[in-house]
Amino acid sequence: MEKNIAKDLLSIKAVFFRPEEPFIWASGIKSPVYCDNRLTLTAPEVRNDIENGLAEIIKKYYPEAEVLMGTSTAGIAHAAITGHILGMPMGYVRSGAKDHGRQNQIEGKLEKGQKVVVIEDLISTGGSVIEVVNVLRDAGAEVLGIASIFTYGMKKGIERLKEAGVKNISLTNFDVIAEVAAEEGYIKPEDIKKLIAFRDNPSDESWIV
Repeated sequence: MEKNIAKDLLSIKAVFFRPEEPFIWASGIKSPVYCDNRLTLTAPEVRNDIENGLAEIIKKYYPEAEVLMGTSTAGIAHAAITGHILGMPMGYVRSGAKDHGRQNQIEGKLEKGQKVVVIEDLISTGGSVIEVVNVLRDAGAEVLGIASIFTYGMKKGIERLKEAGVKNISLTNFDVIAEVAAEEGYIKPEDIKKLIAFRDNPSDESWIV
């Protein structure tokens, strides 16, 4: 599954490698990779693979799950479609509480004690998804873990998830996508070392040389 999803993401340029001309993140970090999993929503075959894959993760790793909660905004559609496949309720967590109406941050019905799985599209440093986990926990939910499409496997992200006591299962990861990208001719085999060097320490730009 990891390789098949990697091929899917590369084929629609949801994950796009450009080590010779790095992208610049909002933080100023230069990156050899661009990732936009929202593109999967407009590619029906790829979307089908992803949603069925997320459903399999839920069944295999979180069989006790009662509710799916998407992250705002990228995880919402994936949580909805996966929930439809599994016949499960879903909702989502806003990045902040509404300033009107009932001032909800959690949208959708959630009872205290319910077992929840968070649906996320991408995990890098883990900060935003852990905020979602904390909001759900504060509301009395039992968060079983996260199901995500892609993870960078960055040290900071792994450490944060561990500290928060939350498990993440991804459909594919940075190492697999780099390997497949070389096999399929998207990048040169020698570029893999640069990509892994970036992943291991994003603030160190020596990989560019």
